[in-house]
Amino acid sequence: MTRVFCIGELLIDFVAENQGSNLSKAMNFTKKAGGAPANVACAIAKLGGKSSFIGCVGKDSFGSFLLDVLKNEGVDISMAQRSNIFTTLAFVSIAEDGERDFVFNRGADEQLKYDSSIKTEFKKNILHFGAATALLGGPLEKAYGHYLFDGLCNESFIAFDPNFRSDLWGDDEATFTKKCMPYIEKSHLCKFSLEEALLLSGKDTVEEACAFLHEIGAEIITVTLGKEGTFVSTKTLQKTVPSIAVSAVDTTGAGDAFIGCLLYQISLLPSIEALLNDDQALLKMVEKANKAGAITTTKFGAIVALPSLTQLEA
Repeated sequence: MTRVFCIGELLIDFVAENQGSNLSKAMNFTKKAGGAPANVACAIAKLGGKSSFIGCVGKDSFGSFLLDVLKNEGVDISMAQRSNIFTTLAFVSIAEDGERDFVFNRGADEQLKYDSSIKTEFKKNILHFGAATALLGGPLEKAYGHYLFDGLCNESFIAFDPNFRSDLWGDDEATFTKKCMPYIEKSHLCKFSLEEALLLSGKDTVEEACAFLHEIGAEIITVTLGKEGTFVSTKTLQKTVPSIAVSAVDTTGAGDAFIGCLLYQISLLPSIEALLNDDQALLKMVEKANKAGAITTTKFGAIVALPSLTQLEA
């Protein structure tokens, strides 16, 4: 079993309890551990895989809480860093029409410093670049680039999920797209939402988008389509793998559960290179990953809703 290194943000999500209103009306909030790379690391560990988190939190109570959550889920946190800057916070409320009201207070996640001493750990392992905040600047973005180079030099399997958040980028989609391209170019596996695939490619259909992104360099592409399943694309295959029917109550973390489950399965392969030439094996893996994503939507919260291997196989 290979190890999966998840690089990026770990933060506090303060979720408004009175759903159906915006933050100006919210009075009470529930504290949740958040951050896409952290969710993915937990998803892998919960399934019985080996995952390590590389990111930065503050030297405060929130930072301690977050690291404890990861540790309790079985994630290796030995490479996590702590900063005198406060732990990153996000405040979220969802209105009745589904629109999200979001306030982001960026802190310690931006302060991750590149550590050259850990690059030998990447040798023939998996590196997952799935941070929503990594391309926003600061030391984290520089570290991100260095770790991509280290992974390529150490024959790592590279996975990329851009995790586009319009709340963070505003109208600067062009900069976001430009910064994603080096990761798409070098990745063995890319996971996109439909919105991301169309945005990054400038195309009108998922088929055209994947064809363009393959030309950039991505070898395997998965495009999550919600309850419809996942569109899978390689240079020899384009197919939608259906999901399972569930009664969804909260879609938070579903995409992270999907990519976490997919990376967990890839980590079990005796030869990761073989996956690139076996479309049928890939389709079966995506089918199972779809189940993980669907199960996650049946409970509130991300990490607490991630399925164990027993739940996944039930």
